[in-house]
Amino acid sequence: MKIVVVGSGGREHAIALQLARSPRVSEVISAPGNPGMSRLGACWPAISKSNFTEFVQRCSEESVAHVVIGPEAPLVDGLSDLLRAAGIPCFGPDSKGALLEGSKAFAKDFMQRHEIPTALSSTVDHVDQLPAALSTLPERVVVKASGLAAGKGVILCEDHQQATEVATGMLNGALFGDSGKTVVIEEMMEGPEVSILAVVNGEDALLLPPAQDHKPLGDGNTGPNTGGMGAFCPGTFTTAEDLDLVRRTIVEPSLQGLIKDGIDYSGVLYVGIMWTQEGPRVLEYNCRLGDPETQPVLLRMKTDFVDLLEATATSGPSTASIQWDPRSALCLVLASDGYPENPGKGQLISGDLFSEIDDDVQVFHAGTRFAETGEVVVSGGRVLGVTALGEDLEEARLKAYSRADQIHFEGKIHRSDIGAYRWNAGPIPSES
Repeated sequence: MKIVVVGSGGREHAIALQLARSPRVSEVISAPGNPGMSRLGACWPAISKSNFTEFVQRCSEESVAHVVIGPEAPLVDGLSDLLRAAGIPCFGPDSKGALLEGSKAFAKDFMQRHEIPTALSSTVDHVDQLPAALSTLPERVVVKASGLAAGKGVILCEDHQQATEVATGMLNGALFGDSGKTVVIEEMMEGPEVSILAVVNGEDALLLPPAQDHKPLGDGNTGPNTGGMGAFCPGTFTTAEDLDLVRRTIVEPSLQGLIKDGIDYSGVLYVGIMWTQEGPRVLEYNCRLGDPETQPVLLRMKTDFVDLLEATATSGPSTASIQWDPRSALCLVLASDGYPENPGKGQLISGDLFSEIDDDVQVFHAGTRFAETGEVVVSGGRVLGVTALGEDLEEARLKAYSRADQIHFEGKIHRSDIGAYRWNAGPIPSES
């Protein structure tokens, strides 16, 4: 069968790798893909809302068996709606379900109506509303652009003065353009973060192994928030009892809320959790697999990924029997200097930047492209995700950092403590 993966980042490269490993897949097609994905199969042109119809028609003409949509923007814009209308199975929710990520204001209202634990918040769409909104919140708050902002539209503020300045910049379009024309301001929660990835169809859900992301740019969780500087799986503190609590208090009420709202949700529901002193509370929803969490999670999947895609589209994901590698996996993001605000682009990348299909260390491409000379150059802020399997977290960490040392480009930056730092507890002791 032919399967198309929509997207060009590290998450999509990890998905394409799993599909390329399947004996049931005759061709993996990426749209538009990247230099790493091009080694796994053909690449089609980039997709935007303006050419959705042509893309769906091509999928029909070429008898594509399934489409996996990686990034959030095509889901919010309704690509899955068009694919399903054409009879093409698709992994990803429709545009109504994707609003959980496409609008933070919509998501907060959804959580409040369905009594899903989250932070106290207020939504504003005009500067004049800021004083009243802030008066209901504690001094330390988080200001979020309601629309899509590539994982960067969240700014932590230490006081109301800073929050007013940041929110004003969003509302007037100076920060994040139209994505910030509506702003959600919420109390700043404290605790470790956990990424919960649930594959769902209606009320049926399969929770994937939890991963822990490192969002701040710098060591020790310092600096601005990013799309993610690294992740590892399984998490270091989430027990079976913890996951059951999340399922009962957050995942299941979320799915029931979607059904009550008349939303037929199918695909991935990503729930970003903050584990506070009061228990797990929702930071955000995403409507797709997380990046960089997908890279270590899928590298541990031993079952044919097609089995999960087909079960999700038919009988429900929980009917799929998924086997996981008992080893740990860790992803280290190599970024370009200036990320996340203004990363450098165009630098030549050299060294050991490709992997064989069955390697235990995979270099997932994200912000890369081919130059006219055929060489690989930097094209985005998060450039590569070096992801390794190890007998324990420390071995996976050492393998990833060792491979990263063999990759070179001007302005290469990365955190030195991925997998060796946990929230509010300093370095994680060596497990070896």
